[in-house]
Amino acid sequence: MAKSPIITVSNLVKKYDDFTAVKGISFEVYEGEIFGLLGPNGAGKTTTLEIIETLRDKTSGDVIVDGFNVDKDADSIKKRIGVQLQAAGYYPNLNLSELIELFSGLYGIKVSSAEMLEKVNLTEKAKAKYKDLSGGQKQRFSIATTLINNPRIVFLDEPTTGLDPQARRNLWDLIKEIRNNGTTVVITTHYMDEAEVLCDRVAFVDGGEVIGIDTPDKFIDKLVASGFERKKQVKQANLEDVFINLTGKEWREA
Repeated sequence: MAKSPIITVSNLVKKYDDFTAVKGISFEVYEGEIFGLLGPNGAGKTTTLEIIETLRDKTSGDVIVDGFNVDKDADSIKKRIGVQLQAAGYYPNLNLSELIELFSGLYGIKVSSAEMLEKVNLTEKAKAKYKDLSGGQKQRFSIATTLINNPRIVFLDEPTTGLDPQARRNLWDLIKEIRNNGTTVVITTHYMDEAEVLCDRVAFVDGGEVIGIDTPDKFIDKLVASGFERKKQVKQANLEDVFINLTGKEWREA
């Protein structure tokens, strides 16, 4: 059975005066997948996401999100998506329970702060101030705020940047869990190992254009079939695996 697209982007263009940041990008995101937008800084990834999220106007092209057009139904789209905020979006002196209550009030809905914190393994931090959390805890809390309105789609823009290896792995588990519970996840990342572990499909973006879309395995298999060989023998584990094995337990963070 063919998967149905929950996001359809067709010939998307975004110009800033003489500069074209997004040059006719087209792709689909299927319902219930983790979809990665990969590429260097300035490739057009974040601009593309912000247009899909209705945060930025497009120059031309079409974007449909869960059946709604960004031009005509931005309000309907906003109710169906969760967008990860940057750290500056939080009141540093409120505790996590208070912040969840604040955000649920902004959405006009009532949620259990305890349940939301349990989803991201922060139950013990309910009374802690946001500013006192570790980097990984801040990122997990940030993801919790994207889930408050029970969204159909969650957008995560480089969610693990700056985290230590264990915190990264914990976040990977959380992102997979969100997908397994039926929410579509769209992610940007600079880390190719992260995309390989998490993403069902990825789109490589460079210079404002999509230069390839496929599953990580198919991309790798095609490259190997073309005669490509790595200079260094691939081992069954890497130094990050060693570090995590030596230092500890699940959910441990510095």
